[in-house]
Amino acid sequence: MGMDGYYKLDLGEIIKNVQTAEVVCLHFPLLRKTLVLDTRYDVEDPPIVRITPTAKSVEDRFKSLRRLRPRFPQPEKVTIIPWPKYVDSLVRLGVWDKIVQRFVDAKQNTAVAACSEALNELRSLETQELAAAITGKQYHTLWERAKK
Repeated sequence: MGMDGYYKLDLGEIIKNVQTAEVVCLHFPLLRKTLVLDTRYDVEDPPIVRITPTAKSVEDRFKSLRRLRPRFPQPEKVTIIPWPKYVDSLVRLGVWDKIVQRFVDAKQNTAVAACSEALNELRSLETQELAAAITGKQYHTLWERAKK
């Protein structure tokens, strides 16, 4: 889908964090959504792969994690990654494979399936948002052509 624009990302650092952080929050500003990847699990609670509304603050994100995972302690490392590019650039740049591989390595098949569902949902949300921008729904014109 279209051009990504020019946004400089430190892919090495992003991939390192995706592979090591207990919780990764990939924030999509255009969609006003965040993909929360909580890799912690035990016998009763599997990892979480969930699309959530954008949190108002880091404190709100921690509160939402406590609500989602009341049996788990506060995570030791939470990484928040703003992703200003298109959703498919996660795949194209190799980040998505690293996310999925982390759950594959942990033998968390439910989370692997949830990753696939989340990617499809993010693609759908992005398509809807781009269509809204083109048709003008939920957007305001900054300047219009002068009427003759």
